[in-house]
Amino acid sequence: RLFDLDPDLLPLFQYNCKQFASPQECLSAPEFLDHIKKVMLVIDAAVSHLENLSSLEEYLYNLGKKHQAVGVKVESFSTVGESLLYMLEKCLGTAFSPDMQEAWSRLYGAVVKAMRRGWDTLPEG
Repeated sequence: RLFDLDPDLLPLFQYNCKQFASPQECLSAPEFLDHIKKVMLVIDAAVSHLENLSSLEEYLYNLGKKHQAVGVKVESFSTVGESLLYMLEKCLGTAFSPDMQEAWSRLYGAVVKAMRRGWDTLPEG
């Protein structure tokens, strides 16, 4: 769903300087699948630390800086969030209630807010 929503994100996913010719090529690449696992680990950490998200602040800040360094625009995270909610809705079906959607949106928003600090910090010098 990510590349359907924003095909311009495809060039950001380069591994070993390899450009993907199509979203399908990217989606089937082992490196992309590994990246998705890492994204899910961040989400898992946020869920696991739901009562104390501030304990992840430094990690998420550094993750934000890392994404900024490779050219990711902070606005792209709204597309990622929309894709996450779409996936949850497709996987959970009718169990994905409006309350559950709101909770996931708020959690994802908190993660992005912490990561955004990586963009908001001016480099030294």
